[in-house]
Amino acid sequence: MPLEPNERSGQPIAKFESMLKTDDIYFFDAEDFQDIIHHYLNNGKIALAKKAIKIGLQQHTDSVELKLLSIEVMVFENNLEQAEAMLDELQLIDSNNEEIFIQRANIYSKKDNHEAAVSLLNHALNLTQDSFDIHSLLGMEYLFMDNFEEAKNNFMKCVSFDEQDYSSLYNVIYCFEFLEDYDGAIQYLNDYLERNPYSEVAWHQLGKMYFSKKMYKEALVAFDFAIISDDSFIGAYFEKGKVLENLGRYEEAIENYDITISMEDPTSYAYLRIGRCYEKLNKDEEAKSYYYRTVHEDPLLDKGWLAITGYYFRQKNYEKALHYINKAINIDGENAKYWKKCARIHSVLKNNDEAYYAYQQAIELGNYEFDTWLHWAEVAVQNLDIHAAIQILSQGQEFYPQSCEMQFKIAGYYLLNNDYTKAQKHFLKALKIDKDKLHLFKEEFPQFYDTKWAKNLIEEVKKASR
Repeated sequence: MPLEPNERSGQPIAKFESMLKTDDIYFFDAEDFQDIIHHYLNNGKIALAKKAIKIGLQQHTDSVELKLLSIEVMVFENNLEQAEAMLDELQLIDSNNEEIFIQRANIYSKKDNHEAAVSLLNHALNLTQDSFDIHSLLGMEYLFMDNFEEAKNNFMKCVSFDEQDYSSLYNVIYCFEFLEDYDGAIQYLNDYLERNPYSEVAWHQLGKMYFSKKMYKEALVAFDFAIISDDSFIGAYFEKGKVLENLGRYEEAIENYDITISMEDPTSYAYLRIGRCYEKLNKDEEAKSYYYRTVHEDPLLDKGWLAITGYYFRQKNYEKALHYINKAINIDGENAKYWKKCARIHSVLKNNDEAYYAYQQAIELGNYEFDTWLHWAEVAVQNLDIHAAIQILSQGQEFYPQSCEMQFKIAGYYLLNNDYTKAQKHFLKALKIDKDKLHLFKEEFPQFYDTKWAKNLIEEVKKASR
């Protein structure tokens, strides 16, 4: 037969789980059921939460709080119509219950109607003195709406309620970062640290803000304080290593990265950064060793393969460099930087068709860097396709209309095609942009520089500028 509460010892959760293992039914008061359900929800044990809700409503059929928890699970599982119907019933019973409006807001949020969700949450604020959770929800809704200013304000209120609410603190700083208000973030964190001088999280975030502003010495101090506050804070050691790298203190940076490796399982990123430090110290063999450790630890880290590519490229072992850049491309074929590197290697190997294709891929993926256009055109010329080279540079000049170098090249290529009229147009344009850089044309097209055609145009421009 069922046991009375005082016939069984232990906390409600232990008692509930014991009950599930037997055929007995134990009685819990409604608040105990709420604690049990919250426990399971917070730990992601939805099935057990639903079982507790079912039994709880059997024992407390009129409990609004348990019904609201049931609705919360419905919303989580996207049973939105059922949840709305149940909310309609509850609102007739208790129209001033803020949780009803919070759950309605969650439903609207699920439907991507964030404006309506904000309106309901603001109404809920007027119904309660306990506004902490509501401000957190408002902050998230404003994030969904890309309204980072309002999101920041709401998360700040959460931190003012509970200064140990690091989730909200992180969100505040995220908003500052998105708004690119690094000075505001620094001021906010310094004010916070006045009240919480041993907060390793705040020191860590402050260091990152200083790092964003390239205030490396200040960042270093902040990370040191984070480590003083918690000497097991791996993130602070890692970020300190990055600062030391930027200060050119590579040996010290390696020491800090090594600390992160010694404190927990090694990460590919730590190995990669150590490798880069050794590279800066001109210790190529040590660098290579750590680059290989990087890809061993995480074979899908494309930056590791890129680093190995760079090593072999510097060693002029272009075949191996090509092998490894292809590995990076296989992982991230949408990375324009990788295609450009691939093109450069093919170009050195005189694989002109492959180089042409790789440069084309780099451009199509958004790499519009000046030298990309120039090198792509040069590959076309090596393929004896002068027309393609002209087309490439004509496209490139849309991004660099004031580049005399590009204009001189186009003029030279037209001359190679015996099209003197179009060559003249671009040659004159180049001279008008910067006649002092005429040497660029002379260096690349010496066969045309001393011709009567070129001398006449140069003299024409000189006369016009007198």
